[in-house]
Amino acid sequence: MADTNQQNEQQIPDACPHCGNKLSSWQQVLLKVDRALVCRKCWYRILLEVRPETKEENKSQTDKPKAR
Repeated sequence: MADTNQQNEQQIPDACPHCGNKLSSWQQVLLKVDRALVCRKCWYRILLEVRPETKEENKSQTDKPKAR
């Protein structure tokens, strides 16, 4: 789980890939949550790809023993 969080943080750019305008920390948070943002300088639409979870990740989440 820690590896996936580190991978997600690495994928979030700190600047617009089109014009190079630096994104504020608030814009980076919005991009992390929404996966889409529009650059305020050049109006370029920044979209992050969402990778579907693998079957192994789904199994590990659903196979946890239930507390009684």
